[in-house]
Order: sequence, then C-alpha cells, then structure tokens
Amino acid sequence: MTTPVTIIGAGLGGLTLARVLHVHGIPATIYEAETSPMARAQGGLLDIHDYNGQLALKAAGLFEEFLGIIHKGAEASRVLDKDATVLLDEPDDGTGRRPEVHRGALRQILLDSLPVGTIQWGRKVTAVRPLGGGRHEVTFANGTTVTASLLVGADGAWSRIRPLLSDAKPEYVGTCLIETYLFDGDTRHPASARAVGDGSLFALAPGKGISAHREPDGVLHTYVTLTKSQEWIDAIDFTDAGAATARVAAEFHGWAPELTALITDGETDPVPRTVNSLPIEHRWDRVPGVTLLGDAAHLMPPSGEGANLAMYDGAELGNALAAHPDDIEAALTAYEEALFPRSATAAAQASYIHKLCLDDNAPHSLVGFFTNYGQAG
Repeated sequence: MTTPVTIIGAGLGGLTLARVLHVHGIPATIYEAETSPMARAQGGLLDIHDYNGQLALKAAGLFEEFLGIIHKGAEASRVLDKDATVLLDEPDDGTGRRPEVHRGALRQILLDSLPVGTIQWGRKVTAVRPLGGGRHEVTFANGTTVTASLLVGADGAWSRIRPLLSDAKPEYVGTCLIETYLFDGDTRHPASARAVGDGSLFALAPGKGISAHREPDGVLHTYVTLTKSQEWIDAIDFTDAGAATARVAAEFHGWAPELTALITDGETDPVPRTVNSLPIEHRWDRVPGVTLLGDAAHLMPPSGEGANLAMYDGAELGNALAAHPDDIEAALTAYEEALFPRSATAAAQASYIHKLCLDDNAPHSLVGFFTNYGQAG
C-alpha cells in the first residue's frame, strides 16, 4: 500500500497506528493541534492490559521498551469506606497482566519510534469536507489545508472527524472528576500515603468517591468523583483554587482525615473534568476514505480501558491496511466490523463499573465486583 494515511491526533491511538503502519512500510502523517510534545502534562499512570494494550505494543515492535517503563508494584489495589476501613487489599501479584506505566513515558516511546517529520505539530483542525472518491480536505487554524486519500480521526472525545461518519455527540453522564496532586507523599503526607497503599485506592460511598494512584517519586495523584449536575460544576469558580477546594471538600464532611487530605492538602490547583460518553452501541455506515479510533469512535466512562482500546484500535487498523494493500475499503470494512462489537462490549462494561462505584451499596458493590473478577480471572 502506497497511499499515505492522514491521521488527526497524536494521542496514544494515533501514534500506535502510525507506528504499526511504519513497521509495514506504509507512509503516514499525523496532524496534532498541540504545538509540541511538551505542550502539556500527559496525565498519570495507565494500566496496560495483556489482552489489548500490550498486544498493540507487540504489533508495534515496542514491547521490550514498554517493559522498561513499568512502575513495579503499582498493580496493587485497595477499596476503603469513608472511615478509611480497608475492605479489600490486593497486592501486585507480579504477573504483569495489567502493569502500570506513566502515560508520558509510554507516549515518548511511541514518539521516538516514528521517523522525523511524521508528526506536524500546531495543526488544529477547523473544518473537513468531502471531495468525492473517498478523498477529504482538512483545513487547519493556520489557514493551511491537506487533501487526504485515507483520513483517520484519532482526535478524541470532541473529534472534528466524527461528523463525517456520525451525528452522535458526547453527553454528560452525571459525574464529574476533580483532579489533585500531593508530592513527596511518604514524607510530607504519610497518613494519606498509607491510605493509598502501593497502587490504586478506591474510597467510595453512594454518589461520591476519592480515588488515587501512587506514582513514582512519592506522588499521590487523586481524582475526586461526584455525582452532580452540570450546573453544580459550572457554579464553582475553579480559578479561585482555595474556594473551589473547600467547596469540593465540603462534600466529604465526616470522612477520614487521611482521605480528605488528598483534597484539602492538594499542591496543585484542582482541575474539574466532566465524564462524557458516546452511545454504547455507537457505530456508523461505511463512508469511503475515512474512519475513527479511540475516544473519537467509542468514548466511555473511565474504566482503565480507554488508552488500551485506543492503542489496540490503532494496531488493528494498521494491520488491516497492511493485510489489504490494494483495497482500502476492504481494510476499513474489516477493521470496523471487529471494532463495533469490541467497543460496544467495553462501553457496556465501563458504564456498569462506573455506576457500580457510585451506587447505593458503594463501596461494597465494588468489593463484590473485584472479588468475582479475581475468581473469574
């Protein structure tokens, strides 16, 4: 296949696609809105699963590099109630089924694996229009355009490519996340560090929760979860960090201080993030010359699958194009026929877990789920 692939978005999914295409000798260019690889922080830890994310890295020829960035011991997880009573404590079993790595380090491995010039930075898409014959014209904020013979939307939740295929738009699921960090936790915040443990913490109650990860160098990375309306979130002035922190912390009055300290002692300004989702069964009719991957195709509540699915999508699409070098439409058809049921199953599971964490029986619902999952695995 000599037709160059135009990829919109340099997230993990788009990078994996470009890398797998490169392995197969297929040219690709990624257009990314961010101005450089260092334009923003890349988030915290990701658990990379042996049944999708790790398979994608093997297809990309990067599995050994991946093994070198694993945060050892971080597969441990625990569930607490609001009084910090430990209800479930599972250590890292060392099997490597879901090892944790830092998103930024994983992204860097993918970036380093691509030929110089593969990524065009500072290219924010403002418009896309079909030209016929499977070709599309993409217009960028700087006024430049490119014509794509094969266009892939890897541009996330608010994809500018998705409308070519689908009228679906992400909808707020009724839950917001507020992100905070504590640094040098073992020394400066020992009680909170002990509560978090060696890996992941889920401290839950009906309608709310405090989840945290232990990251390298004693960093405690927290997501506060609240079932609230969009209006409630919008009413908080997050530019006033102190007032916003106090407002969020008030929702956890009476909780154990080592848990609430993950909010009140936060050493970065709290960052709100709404949880949005596409329909569980999201799919589209085949449109010549264009497809989607990752959140652009199947945005769902956070469940640990998002990055894994994006990379797996990228690898599967790359392999499909390599397997049908003379028939792009056959490749896209094969890719989408597998994508739709795979993503629907994952989205249904993500929605179920998300609700489970916040239902009227939380945190005991999650304990039951983990116990059954462990027995099933």
